[in-house]
Amino acid sequence: MMGVEERLQSAGLSLPLPPKPVASYVPAVRAGDLLFLSGMLPFVDGKLARTGKLGSEFSVPQGQQEAQVALLNALAVVKSQIGSLDKVQRIVRLGVHVASAPGFTEQPAVGNGASDLLVKLFGEAGRHARLALGAAELPLGAPVELELIVQVRD
Repeated sequence: MMGVEERLQSAGLSLPLPPKPVASYVPAVRAGDLLFLSGMLPFVDGKLARTGKLGSEFSVPQGQQEAQVALLNALAVVKSQIGSLDKVQRIVRLGVHVASAPGFTEQPAVGNGASDLLVKLFGEAGRHARLALGAAELPLGAPVELELIVQVRD
């Protein structure tokens, strides 16, 4: 049976180095068997590749790509905290914050960029509760920010 990281590689993707916090917080906190991640931005090599808002500077497919990049950063943090993505028992909840131009209402479609990848990598354990909402502005001008709650096994 293929592990999570093998499925990631077979999809042509790889984990980046875990991003460093941009303010006074830690990337994740574990409470029992739950791992709560801080907000994850779509950093590439330590910086945002794109800034702007969905509905003006970005299309939904571009937003989905940004959500996927942010998710890869989140998974890099998960791996750094628990040692292996194969220790993820379940993805519990995904929060998707989308920098939105006035009138943009397709935040759930943007979030699918991350949600669909979670299901592809983790199967049924990747199906999760989700919040997708619009924001006037996100940190550093990011188009999306994700938060993740993961149940882990030892």
